[in-house]
Amino acid sequence: MTPTPYREKRLIRNVGRAIHRYNMISDGDRIAVGLSGGKDSLTLMWVLMYRLRRIPITYSLLAIYIDLGFSEDYSKRLKDFCNVMGYNLHIEYTDYGNYAHSSHNRENPCFLCARLRRKRLFELADEFGCNKLALGHNKDDIIETLFLNMFYSGEISTMTPYQPFFQGKLTIIRPLALIDEQDIAAFAQYHGFPELKNPCPSAVNSKRSEIKEILAKLYQRNRKVKGNIFRAMSNVKQEYLL
Repeated sequence: MTPTPYREKRLIRNVGRAIHRYNMISDGDRIAVGLSGGKDSLTLMWVLMYRLRRIPITYSLLAIYIDLGFSEDYSKRLKDFCNVMGYNLHIEYTDYGNYAHSSHNRENPCFLCARLRRKRLFELADEFGCNKLALGHNKDDIIETLFLNMFYSGEISTMTPYQPFFQGKLTIIRPLALIDEQDIAAFAQYHGFPELKNPCPSAVNSKRSEIKEILAKLYQRNRKVKGNIFRAMSNVKQEYLL
């Protein structure tokens, strides 16, 4: 492999820090990787494959893409890329996206679509004998989820880097939890990952996009804000909450 720039080395190092800090991966794990085709999940898959060749434990990887029924071309391009990279990929074809945006759905389309997609990921992980499900959520996603839950669910909560389900039978891990989105974008560009445009009609106008815009303005005014928010989630003073 050719020499890597500092930012790439930092990303790989911080993924390792997250994995060790939260004890995410053990020898013999079979890991399903939720592959969306975006820069985050493609970076996650690349780094997990890279680490597999350089660490003293062994685990297996299975990439799973849930096709929401918007575009056949999207799945084809993702499959072609995975073939070139040597990734083991399973594509699950569904109509979740179209159903969530149809008149039959009275809920928020993003909420229903995400719920159906997550449920099917759990089922497929079980069917393929996977005990871990790796998702590509990064530091920005975790911060945004905190504000989404406060603003729209009335609770203080977010995604966690290590989250067991079903009495520990399946565990969600988020190895990119310590990584800034901008570092992932630079990593994806450096490696020439395909730019697959999200075919979902709600991708641009979602509540998450609104939160992202609000936070971006705060980050521009004070570069310490993001780090302070992220640290605050591990520094909760419950005696000062209602």
